[in-house]
Amino acid sequence: MQKSITFKNANISFSDVGKGGVVVLIHGFLENSTMWDKIVPELCKRNRVIAIDLLGHGKSDCLGYIHTMDLFSETIEAVLKHLRLQKYILVGHSLGGYVALAFAQKNANKIKGLCLMNSTSNEDDEERKTLRLRAKTMVQKNFTNMVRMSFANLFGPNSKHKHQDEIDLALQEALKTPIQGYIAANEGMRIRPNRNYVLAGNDFKKLIIVGKNDPVLDYKMSLEEVKKTNSEMVIFSNGHMSHIENTEELIVVLKQFIQMC
Repeated sequence: MQKSITFKNANISFSDVGKGGVVVLIHGFLENSTMWDKIVPELCKRNRVIAIDLLGHGKSDCLGYIHTMDLFSETIEAVLKHLRLQKYILVGHSLGGYVALAFAQKNANKIKGLCLMNSTSNEDDEERKTLRLRAKTMVQKNFTNMVRMSFANLFGPNSKHKHQDEIDLALQEALKTPIQGYIAANEGMRIRPNRNYVLAGNDFKKLIIVGKNDPVLDYKMSLEEVKKTNSEMVIFSNGHMSHIENTEELIVVLKQFIQMC
């Protein structure tokens, strides 16, 4: 069952299930907390699992036209303060990883572990920034086609047929995202800073989950990032959507990471 708090007059929706050490799940761009539907039942057997809808996604409201990573992270902090939680493990997928890093920058003493799942502590390169500006224009002209096109490019070459049903369901959730939510998050990602130092400079457990055929994140750059930030690494053979393309393996990896923390 979804719960909610009010943050700066905006509704922030989240779920809270299980007992034990706290694991906070933060979804990616054009996703919401439903992306974790196959993950939460496994993790909550031994943990308290919080899954939060970011601003402009799922059942959470928008708050202006730029959702920076810092603003997103403030909503995470507000939920965790509301629940009176002091220590936790963060797992962020894609955009969720950027948000987790912004949160960790200010709350490192509260974090037992941070997992970047198909995500990075690097900033956008100039090519990616240009693509985001172009997407902002295109989405205002034809939101549905833009979302469908963007979504199709997230998967590894062998996944589209094998996981067609799950992909279709995830796409339907993506299409529920309001245009304002798309634009605000897209701009926030475009202007986010490099946060390599957040990983490199802290002693909490760090894991980066990489898709070897991720169309969004360059595999070789991910390898360099792991070395630069003294992080652990797990490599899956598919693309950007490990929760769909590698569900069972992901559950095993997350359980092991939680135990390590």
